[in-house]
Amino acid sequence: MGILKWALLFAIAAIFAAAMGFGGLSEGFADIAQLLFVVFLVAALAIGVLGFRAYKRLS
Repeated sequence: MGILKWALLFAIAAIFAAAMGFGGLSEGFADIAQLLFVVFLVAALAIGVLGFRAYKRLS
């Protein structure tokens, strides 16, 4: 279940990056936050899929 914790961490990081970039809280960092949102969202999905596949294989 350790890899699923990483997926949750990346999902939380993606939500934080979206709040910073899409919410208009910091105009100067909006582009960086949007890029981080996409990067962390892709990483969260990839790690979630890999973790689910590993969990199914072990159980």
